[in-house]
Amino acid sequence: MSETKKIDVNSLYAVLLREAENDSVQEIDPKLYSNIAEFLGNLKNQDYDGVDSKIKDSLVKIITEITSLLLKIRIEKAKNSIELDYSNLLDEERFILDSEDELRLRKDTILSATLSGRLKLLETVASNHRSRSVVVRFLKPIDQIVGTDLHTYGPFEAEDVATLPFENAGALIGKKIAVKISWED
Repeated sequence: MSETKKIDVNSLYAVLLREAENDSVQEIDPKLYSNIAEFLGNLKNQDYDGVDSKIKDSLVKIITEITSLLLKIRIEKAKNSIELDYSNLLDEERFILDSEDELRLRKDTILSATLSGRLKLLETVASNHRSRSVVVRFLKPIDQIVGTDLHTYGPFEAEDVATLPFENAGALIGKKIAVKISWED
C-alpha cells in the first residue's frame, strides 16, 4: 500500500462515533479494513515482554472491539434502510450484504415452493445441497478416505486444501481435522 493511513485508537474511535451519531451510512476510507488488518498483523507480529506485552494485547483488544462494533453498526444501518444505498458501503460490507440477499432469496424460494406444492423443486434443492462440494483446509494429517460419492480422496497433510463432498467435509470439520474455507471469484 503506497499511502496507508495510520490507524490508531483515537482515529478509529472517531470513525465509530461519527457512524453511531448519524442515521445513514457514513463515507469512510475505502481501505479502512485493509489498513486495520495490516496494523493488527504488524502489531501481533511484534514481540514484547512484561508491561509492553500487556499494553499490546489491550490495544489489539480495543481495536478489535471498535472494528467489530463499527462493522455491525454499518451493516445494520444498511440492512434497515428503506432503500439500500451502496455508495458509502465498502466492498467488504457489500460482500456481507450480498450474502443477506442470497439468504432472503433462498428462504423465499423454499417458502414459495412449499406453499405452492412444488415438491419437485424442494426435492431438487435438497438433493443439490446434499451433493454439493465443500473446500476445506486440513488442520491435521489424515489417511485416504472414500467420499460419499464413492471417490477416494487423500491422503492429506496439515495445511493441504481439498474439495470434498458435503457430508465428508462436515464430518471432518466436526472432528476438528479440517476447517471450511471459501473461494471467491
